[in-house]
Amino acid sequence: MPSPNSPLIEVKDLTIRFGGLVAVDKVNFKIEKGELVGLIGPNGAGKTTCFNMLTGVYTPTSGQILLEGEAIQGLAPHVVAAKGLARTFQNIRLFKEMTVLENVLISMHHDRGYGFLSSIFSLPTKRRGEAKLRAKGMEILSTLDLADRADSLAKNLPYGEQRKAEIARALACDPRLLLLDEPAAGMNPVETARLCQLITDVRKKFGVTVLLIEHDMSLVMKICERIYVLDYGQLIAQGLPAEIRSNPKVIEAYLGGGLDQAHVTAPETRS
Repeated sequence: MPSPNSPLIEVKDLTIRFGGLVAVDKVNFKIEKGELVGLIGPNGAGKTTCFNMLTGVYTPTSGQILLEGEAIQGLAPHVVAAKGLARTFQNIRLFKEMTVLENVLISMHHDRGYGFLSSIFSLPTKRRGEAKLRAKGMEILSTLDLADRADSLAKNLPYGEQRKAEIARALACDPRLLLLDEPAAGMNPVETARLCQLITDVRKKFGVTVLLIEHDMSLVMKICERIYVLDYGQLIAQGLPAEIRSNPKVIEAYLGGGLDQAHVTAPETRS
């Protein structure tokens, strides 16, 4: 049973092997309710692999993932989502031939409020349920300044707005933990600045805890309260942004350039 005194999420000795490759090796971290935490590291460090284990895409070889004290490692992705973990992806995975609103509504199947018979016979319960979901979807889109794009096909949105639409779809799952995988990827500095404010606003308005993977260090250092750093699948540092910025192990992991000298955008040259 979930414990109110437990961290929202706690990872203990999390490990996954692919054949002879240890992709993540005995990683430990925890996130308290309401925090905004960063998970950073060079390419190949194991960040997205951690996300995949947290959300049920991968089953860990060993270790635990505890959601308020409840072990969730190895559960199917839809079960993990129902328990309150929702994510975005490095590569945008919208249903491009569906509208923006339809992309959001597809995440609300858990909250329909009507059953199979109501759906088959189009009973009033179904109509009321669909109206409620559409209203909720529009509220989410409005919060992300996408309400005027609700009826646009997802494929027709500019890149930055497609990123926001993915966040909207994740929020439609009513998550307790929102996992954002490189949300600023491909954005220009103006779009990134807007994204910083958006993440801060979403956290406040929706009351979600946020775990963020990001390579733009200006964004990470600005909005994250604590940061964990992975390198070659191992946790090499954790702490406040100022501590991470000056940590010798972190600087070495980013190829010796230093986070500040590298225009606070960590170089990603490792494949």
